[in-house]
Amino acid sequence: MDQQKEIVFTYRPEEQAEEVVLRLARDLPARMRAPETVPADRAEDPFDGADGCSAPWRSAIDPPERRKKGGWGTKLFVGVSLLAALVCLGLGIWYVGDYGWALPGNASPDSGGGYLPPSEDFFYYDREDPGGKPLPETTIARYPVGGETRLALHSAGDLQVLSPGEVFDKVNPSVVTVLGKQGQYASVGTGVILSADGYLLTNAHVIAGCRSCEVWVSGDYGSVDRYPARLVGCDEDTDLAVLKIEAWDLPAAEFGVSDDLLVGDPVYAIGNPLGTELLNTFTNGIVSAINRDVNVDGVNMTLIQTNVALNSGNSGGPLINKYGQVVGVNTIKMMSEEDTIEGLGFAIPSSLAERWVNELIELGELRPQPVLGITITRRPRDLPDGTVGVVLVDDVTPGGSGDRAGILPEDYIVSFAGEPITSAEQIYVIRRSLFVGDKVEVRVYRSGEYLDLTMTMRAASTQKSSQSPVIE
Repeated sequence: MDQQKEIVFTYRPEEQAEEVVLRLARDLPARMRAPETVPADRAEDPFDGADGCSAPWRSAIDPPERRKKGGWGTKLFVGVSLLAALVCLGLGIWYVGDYGWALPGNASPDSGGGYLPPSEDFFYYDREDPGGKPLPETTIARYPVGGETRLALHSAGDLQVLSPGEVFDKVNPSVVTVLGKQGQYASVGTGVILSADGYLLTNAHVIAGCRSCEVWVSGDYGSVDRYPARLVGCDEDTDLAVLKIEAWDLPAAEFGVSDDLLVGDPVYAIGNPLGTELLNTFTNGIVSAINRDVNVDGVNMTLIQTNVALNSGNSGGPLINKYGQVVGVNTIKMMSEEDTIEGLGFAIPSSLAERWVNELIELGELRPQPVLGITITRRPRDLPDGTVGVVLVDDVTPGGSGDRAGILPEDYIVSFAGEPITSAEQIYVIRRSLFVGDKVEVRVYRSGEYLDLTMTMRAASTQKSSQSPVIE
């Protein structure tokens, strides 16, 4: 049939019949016909062509090579493998950083099963100039030494215990702000009024490197009076400084005896943390330790440890007991660049500061400090005469006062300066009243006999050590 035509047959058995249309179509080309035989490996793919390959339209959108590879599974396997490798690498770096190259269980006995204690550089004591360098010299105008004012300590006796609010009301008027000016900058610290005629106590590091100094005294109804201050004397090792302002009838603080403190006693602090925006901030805590030996930049300091919140700006402020007496001068807190350290503050005990402050007022500097040259510890033991030996000598410094007197390790000190000894604190208290050159009678128990020795007090070494010396 050369020309296709449409033929229409109409059948009408009745008038309601529907019309049926028939169309004649030519055969499909060979390339579009279903194959007579289909390869076994492609029998289930109805879209494959007769030649065993995919139809052209399918090949264009999904090439056979692509389908054979199964790409998504490979990618998933590779991704999971890379993730596992990264996790293992991270764990390895962490282990080597914390435990070194030792295998688990093979750490040395000194390492505590793989754990090493923090290194000496793990923490430092914030004195606002850490790093072991000497504090810069201050050039503040000097006030004449030799004044009659003296710091005196008062025993609590029968004083009434005060509430925290009463403590603040009693001591706050005696707390001042100390601004040491260094060119265009100023260091901010805290101070305590010693006397009504304008002697003040603060830390030496607060005014280190300063050319001038200004003191803010809080008055009534929130007023602040500003006074230029002159330097009476300061000492870097003890971290104490005495200032003088021209003012009278100032509310002097009452100083108590720090030797009366016990671990767990409530204590308070007033100061200016972080500058002048939070003046006279009041915080509280407890005594954490007494006579704590701390090495700060090579200087051994015997301090009161407390968990009272202290921050930069609190330096030089008072540590206060439950009777409203100043029993310490806040000086440092423990810091770390690798960890958070809270509740580790330290204060200079008033029982130590009394002598130093009075020497600064009288001389402008400290006399050489006598040391025992021995390390002592508490170790009670029954002695032949029925008494109990308490203070045992652990070590003796070669060439020191104790060594020259003939004291040896393992000796028990049973009397010192004529007083029976029942605690190490007794020896410290007696030492504070001694000067270089003083001779002290010491009785010791050694190997079944008592020996009477004479100790000539020698000065502390002027050379600072990077090691933390024990008690001298």
